[in-house]
Amino acid sequence: MQHAIGRRARVVYCGMHLTFLGTGTSMGVPMIGCRCDVCRSPDPHNRRLRTSALVEVGGMRLLIDAGPDLRQQALSAGIGHVDAVLLTHAHADHIAGIDDLRPLNFARRGHIPLYGSRHTLAAIRERFAYAFDPASSQGSTRPALTLIECDTEPFRIGAAEIVPVEVEHGGWTIHGFRIGALGYVTDASAVSEATIARLRGVDTLVLNALRHEPHPNHLSIAQAQALVARIAPRQAWLVHLGHEVEHQQVNADLPPHIRLAHDGLVVEVRE
Repeated sequence: MQHAIGRRARVVYCGMHLTFLGTGTSMGVPMIGCRCDVCRSPDPHNRRLRTSALVEVGGMRLLIDAGPDLRQQALSAGIGHVDAVLLTHAHADHIAGIDDLRPLNFARRGHIPLYGSRHTLAAIRERFAYAFDPASSQGSTRPALTLIECDTEPFRIGAAEIVPVEVEHGGWTIHGFRIGALGYVTDASAVSEATIARLRGVDTLVLNALRHEPHPNHLSIAQAQALVARIAPRQAWLVHLGHEVEHQQVNADLPPHIRLAHDGLVVEVRE
């Protein structure tokens, strides 16, 4: 059962909490300068910040990606602290908000661990070099980060087991994550048999679906539906949606176990 709470909504089961902080593509919706029907829509479900999520499990708060809308997302969701950040890849719409982790450093009174692939962490060191330069702290704050490389081996954050899974994103290989009964994949253009096997058995699957038309770097809505059928979660939520996707119209054409997520939606994942 889904309850509206302002722009937020809660789907009530039992288990871990997943908050969709943003569900939009790299330019967000509305897109700057666009006058299409979706970008001008008064329906708040069609207003999408860049894709990111918060997972609350086992007393831990895990942020998935830190895009350019992180400050707005954290304020809207009332995020006062996080225990770690899981990074899917190093494109700007997934890491450009890392500087806005500084207030969360204050709350934590220390460094925030960032987990990602070797390629992702190398990009963090390059683009946020000042965060790792002791001289840059003179007269100003900087994000305090501990970079932890992960490949495809499971690891733990507190009581939560995290299983990184590899997916193709155009010419890149990037990470999705399985956290208990939750599977989270964004920006995929193709998913291997090995990753499908690792995601089978999840209760809740989050999957990118850019638009109806095929795209070289992202799954289409039809491709996402086909992948959901193979993984067979109880419920799937589609994210990383472009301005070609009108929320009510597309949802009306989807089966009940596949829904478009929207910014502020909170679901509880059955363990």
